[in-house]
Amino acid sequence: MAGAPVVVVGASLAGLRAAEAMRAAGHEGEVVVIGAERHPPYTRPPLSKQLLAGEQAADACAFKLDRADVTWRLGTAASGLDPQRRRVRLADGEEVAYSRLLIATGSRARPWPDERAAAMSGVFTLRHLDDAVALRQAFEAGPRVAIIGAGFIGCEVAATARKLGLAVTLIELADQAMPGLGPELGEPFARLHREHGVDLRLATRVDALIGGSAVEGVRLEDGTVVDADVVLVALGAVPNTEWLRDSGLQLQPGVVCDATLAAVGVQDVFCAGDIAAWPHPLAGGEVVRIEHWTVAAEQGTAAGRNLVAAPAERRPFESAPYFWSDQYDVKLQSVGFPARATRTRIAERTPDGARWVAVGDRDGTLVAAVGCNAARRMPFYRLQLAEQPAVEDVLAALAADDRALGSTVTVSPSSPG
Repeated sequence: MAGAPVVVVGASLAGLRAAEAMRAAGHEGEVVVIGAERHPPYTRPPLSKQLLAGEQAADACAFKLDRADVTWRLGTAASGLDPQRRRVRLADGEEVAYSRLLIATGSRARPWPDERAAAMSGVFTLRHLDDAVALRQAFEAGPRVAIIGAGFIGCEVAATARKLGLAVTLIELADQAMPGLGPELGEPFARLHREHGVDLRLATRVDALIGGSAVEGVRLEDGTVVDADVVLVALGAVPNTEWLRDSGLQLQPGVVCDATLAAVGVQDVFCAGDIAAWPHPLAGGEVVRIEHWTVAAEQGTAAGRNLVAAPAERRPFESAPYFWSDQYDVKLQSVGFPARATRTRIAERTPDGARWVAVGDRDGTLVAAVGCNAARRMPFYRLQLAEQPAVEDVLAALAADDRALGSTVTVSPSSPG
């Protein structure tokens, strides 16, 4: 639509990076950013760590906005999209016309399925800045804490709560902590939490949250009750696609995009961050959706650049996924797709076992590397993944790499412990 602005729906990390990329690419027209939250874009990793621990103020999470040069529409949720008319409908009924559109509405925490129980005082999810502030205030009373879900958020909050001296029970349906990493890599982190005093219950199903107006505990499937004054529901995230149901976009979940992050089947609509589902070469060209900070940042930049570029100049987004997690004095880092690996083994580790890197392959091709306290090694593996090498070639190269951690082994499968 001639004369209409570029519109970004989602005042998120991905949305901000997209706006900055448009400006860096020379786009001089108006850019409007619509965000459901009242806060300007902020970084999420501190929410489960420094902010929750009281080591960082809420306003310190905010990003600098000076490179974006946009019109902000904050505290305003999008409720619908009409790609034929090129209009975004807002929750108050207003419509905003766009010439091109970037969708970066991200995801939200998956709630506890019993709405009455989820509404009890003391029951939390953790996704937004206001969630972290509320949970931090609850921690100040020294509560007994139960966490349902031992994924990354659940484990990080458990570590933060133990740092604050709180009693923590961590409950996970799978038989290992951080199920997305697989059993070989989940086991040492289960041990880590137990060593720090967490009551970790694996292969355990929660039957119900109990209490009246306030939560009193968690009842397990076997009838056992875990007493708790605070319950964190950490069951993953749900992409925010409801507002797109009648748009004609392909939802999988997430919005299905091509390799350049352009939404399939419509013109001039791109996606970035948790909302984007796109084909990745490391996944054999399968459509994937990834909820990592670095992916959101890099996709925002790539999608913003592609959105203002001529079609022939658009580049595919093929960067290997990367994430990190800080728990106690351990930094976990991962590149690639650990869950796709059919074999996992230790590629290198220090003699004392304090630092290690494990590699995962699928049909002999490297698809992932996971490191513990091995930050300087991870760029090497990310570069390797870009070439999709045979994992045996990578292991052989380590023997001649003087930057390796000290010992190189090829036991398969192997536990880092």
